[in-house]
Amino acid sequence: MIYPSIDKILNTVGSKYTLVHVASKRSKQMRETGHIQMKEKEYVSKREIGRALEEIEKGLIKIEKD
Repeated sequence: MIYPSIDKILNTVGSKYTLVHVASKRSKQMRETGHIQMKEKEYVSKREIGRALEEIEKGLIKIEKD
């Protein structure tokens, strides 16, 4: 099972396309800079894409709508 649940995240994001776009940008940012917003032990996922999704779920990533 994927953690965090995509269905739960879509309630806050609204669109699968927006979710993919934001998660991929954050994942790339983590890979390039090494900056993470939570403590290493708090993440369930080991990979950047999973960690990006966790940050979105916890509200650490704010998505601005036009």
